[in-house]
Amino acid sequence: MHNDLGDFLRARRELVTPAEVGLPPGNGLRRVPGLRREEVAMLTGISAEYYVRLEQGRDRSPSDQVIEAIAGVLQLDAESTAYLMALAGPRTHRHPARREERVPPGLVLLLRTTNVPAIVLNKYSDVLAANPLAQELSPGMVPGVNRLRALFTDPAAQDYQPDWERYTAIAVAHLRAQIGTETEDERLHALIGELSLKSDRFRQLWARHDVRTARGGNFLIRHPRVGDLELLVEKFSVVGADGLEALFLHAEPGTRSADALATLASLVTAD
Repeated sequence: MHNDLGDFLRARRELVTPAEVGLPPGNGLRRVPGLRREEVAMLTGISAEYYVRLEQGRDRSPSDQVIEAIAGVLQLDAESTAYLMALAGPRTHRHPARREERVPPGLVLLLRTTNVPAIVLNKYSDVLAANPLAQELSPGMVPGVNRLRALFTDPAAQDYQPDWERYTAIAVAHLRAQIGTETEDERLHALIGELSLKSDRFRQLWARHDVRTARGGNFLIRHPRVGDLELLVEKFSVVGADGLEALFLHAEPGTRSADALATLASLVTAD
């Protein structure tokens, strides 16, 4: 049986240094890059033996108090703590039913009539719908494209996105947040396996077990026709469509990016 809880604890433990939790570096060579198991146990107030059982998957029913204490030592934020709670709670191992992913007609109409780039994604980052302006903005926004696959395996992705490293980290942490504890999803396993084989960057980021919902922010793109654009991203969950998200990208009025986006829109109209 796969030990998701142990994988998460081990990965996050290795990211915290002794200095960050007020411990001296100690003598001799450390065999782990972050905290040792016994150090986490000591700081949490539990026995080292019990913590080892948690990491090894031999104890799957820790109390909320223990989980909260471990989260504090591992310096987890609220979202990562909730994820840890879910991993440590009762698990129902089921294979998610394959549902038809249908973008609501009203949302399709909104994408067609809005004057900013807009797309609809599923939880696997497949582009299900996109307006012409979004498709002109980036080849990774064309319906049928998987944005994660394009981001990590298409060499052109780094040319289009000057902040590629930051964006890849956000994308992987968001994927973990999206899927939660659905570990029996064969479609997800296939995607993760493919990206892990094809991309060292993805494999490294996935091993960190970062969990963070991407709620918006800045999006930098280098377009071959209009140059660099710094856009704002607004993200919305699609009500009644499990796992679907709509993204709208816009620019601050009066900026060079706003002018470039207007130029791009006029090129789309002309084409």
